[in-house]
Amino acid sequence: MSELLRKLTSGSLVVQIIIAIIIGCVVAAVAPETAKNFAILGGLFVNGLKAVAPVLVFVLVIASIANQKLDSDAELRPIIILYFIGTLCAAFTAVMMSFMFPTTLSLDLAGATANPPQGLNEVLTTLVYKLVDNPFNAIVTGNFIGILAWGLGLGFAFKGASDNTKSMIQDVADAITMVVRVVIRLAPIGIFGLVANTIATTGFSALLEYAELLMVLVGSMLFIALVVNPIIVYVITRQNPYPLVFTCLVKSGITAFFTRSSAANIPVNMRLCKQLDLHEDTYSVSIPLGATINMAGAAITITVLSLAAAHTLGINIDLGTALLLSVVASISACGASGVAGGSLLLIPLACGLFGISNDIAMQVVAIGFIIGVIQDSAETALNSSTDVVFTAAASHHITNKLD
Repeated sequence: MSELLRKLTSGSLVVQIIIAIIIGCVVAAVAPETAKNFAILGGLFVNGLKAVAPVLVFVLVIASIANQKLDSDAELRPIIILYFIGTLCAAFTAVMMSFMFPTTLSLDLAGATANPPQGLNEVLTTLVYKLVDNPFNAIVTGNFIGILAWGLGLGFAFKGASDNTKSMIQDVADAITMVVRVVIRLAPIGIFGLVANTIATTGFSALLEYAELLMVLVGSMLFIALVVNPIIVYVITRQNPYPLVFTCLVKSGITAFFTRSSAANIPVNMRLCKQLDLHEDTYSVSIPLGATINMAGAAITITVLSLAAAHTLGINIDLGTALLLSVVASISACGASGVAGGSLLLIPLACGLFGISNDIAMQVVAIGFIIGVIQDSAETALNSSTDVVFTAAASHHITNKLD
């Protein structure tokens, strides 16, 4: 038994999820009534996510801001601006794609609640009230907007704290992240239960829904990588952007696709920046920073899945609310955790804009883990390759300005 547990915890999570999906489909096809009994496994996984997500977001945002160190000698401001513009463009692209190709999901809506706002004014009013919520109440009730606000406020407040205090905050964040990793390692078991119960209840049409959702997600990411990013680079450099873009996709994006970790891809990006003859004082800071805050792929994931939940509930969203969602998704994407699928845990934050309860939002998060075999890989490839694209573009602009 101990040997089996060791193999389960050390094996590839992607492979285990694929096996869980296949077994879930087979069980649902062969014995649908038996498959429905495994719904408890999916329910436990969803509830586990509901338990850890609020604490993770709160502590991680505080730690990331409090411990963030910027090199004053490096020309970082243009790169950080490009990071935010790119992430915002990604969120807006995801909104447009979701409007063009609306996707609905098979969710368990029994006992779930949704209180959709009526227009942008009500959205803003609700947003303001959630921002000033008591931090403990925000964590208990899953008010992710309030959690983000308090996390940002305390993070900036702790920037002036002693090194020992900052180290303690980082230790707490690392401990919470470890707990989240344990929950995510159980994803194959939970996904097996979710897939088996969903297909046994709704049929294999659920797989078609997942495929449609993936097409919107990956299509948005490809549009950013091949259209939006080149336009931004051209505006900065006034040169053909595609040689740089394709070089970054091949030498950084492919590696990131298989590692599924922007942090693990930092050495690859540093080596690529050196090959591009960029200034070391700049890229030595901008690349690690980009692995934390340059999250175009995460913004797309948060936006598309949140809007899928809204479409499922029949919530009508006006353009103003959609634009507000783009801003919220961009900001919250910067707080995505370093664990695989970390951006999925921020979906409830965006869903809160539409009055969607955590019961529904966490079901969407669970679906995100099912399609995460492809989604998370594509998201990481976009995030990591864009770090080098924007660093190179901004460095070129700086060099020209100095010349």
